[in-house]
Amino acid sequence: MSQQQSEERIKQLEEEVASLKNQLQNQQQKVIREKISVISSEVKDDNPYSRLMALSSMGIVKNYEKIREFTVAVVGLGGVGAVVCEMLTRCGIGKLILFDFDIVSLANMNRLFFTPDQVGMTKVDASKETLSKINPDVVFETCSYNITSLDNFDTFMNTINTGNLLTNGKVDLVLSCVDNFEARVAINRACNELNIRWMESGVSEDAVSGHIQFMVPGLTACYECAPPLVVASGVKQVKREGVCAASLPTTMGITAGLLVQSVLKYLLRFGKISYYLGYSAINDYFPTMKVRPNPQCSNPMCLKRQTEIAKLKEEGLLDLDLDEEDKEQADEKKIVHTENEWGIEIVADEVEDIDIHSHAHRHEDLSHGLEYQYEHHNKKVDEKELVNVENQDLDELMKQLNESMM
Repeated sequence: MSQQQSEERIKQLEEEVASLKNQLQNQQQKVIREKISVISSEVKDDNPYSRLMALSSMGIVKNYEKIREFTVAVVGLGGVGAVVCEMLTRCGIGKLILFDFDIVSLANMNRLFFTPDQVGMTKVDASKETLSKINPDVVFETCSYNITSLDNFDTFMNTINTGNLLTNGKVDLVLSCVDNFEARVAINRACNELNIRWMESGVSEDAVSGHIQFMVPGLTACYECAPPLVVASGVKQVKREGVCAASLPTTMGITAGLLVQSVLKYLLRFGKISYYLGYSAINDYFPTMKVRPNPQCSNPMCLKRQTEIAKLKEEGLLDLDLDEEDKEQADEKKIVHTENEWGIEIVADEVEDIDIHSHAHRHEDLSHGLEYQYEHHNKKVDEKELVNVENQDLDELMKQLNESMM
């Protein structure tokens, strides 16, 4: 091949490479979501808020657009925290402050959110990169440090005390998505001192149970009053040193969903907020309870907040009141009949041994709306039909049985 032919062949190959590059770029061309200045409820394909705003038109939330006014700090971007951030981002939260000092590794790939190409990045940077593409309207602040160290703890307190998007004051809510006792205690002490409400979450070491808890300084138990579940039910949900905890994306995702649902209900003021909500995957069990503060709590700021709450309650200035909620629930359970035209009386159920095949009790042992597909009729047996088995061998009995069936 002559030099001229070689040059022509090289030029041809370069053109082919350029063409392939253009094709690849066209295939990989991504839609970049532009910022939206005002949330609209208009239903169209390019409006990412239309389905969220439908909550207002359906009467669930009065003003969903207020979501953009709130600032939430999320501590811990693991299996729960990262998913919480994605959900809040898709919901259109105003500002997220992300706290985590870890880096993304392949061991994180069994969970949701992070991808293999982000391995080696700090979790806060990887999260901001992904979340900014999902919703550029959200303001992100990243903090890649351990909040439990002395110097970093002061920085952490200053950040949540001045990080509000609108006021440069306190954040509206702090979410604890950490997996160790020290970090939980640090968040608890910071929120008690600054009087910031926060929500705690956790997943068990065996990955089949989780919980969330709404912490209101002085009104509910703080983490040092009674660590969630560790005291309440003996279930270990704090990571132990040297133990490789199990991790299921299902349990992590469910716990994250429950947490974000509570966040939305609190911020947007709709529905009932559970102060403690557990989840057991083994039994599909969702226990709820209210955990009141300990008058002998070891945290002095918790005791101070309890005194403040008691004073606010006397003055009728509490926006959340556990006693009032208990009273309302008790009132709801009472059935009051102002009129009884037909003389109907409701009496307490008496639990007895029930024959499940009895027609008389066919509905009493089943949930409302269910019934047996068929009935079992008890046949009365004539004594003449009974077989005398005394002094007879097995062969003779089998013979009589066959004859009776013919």
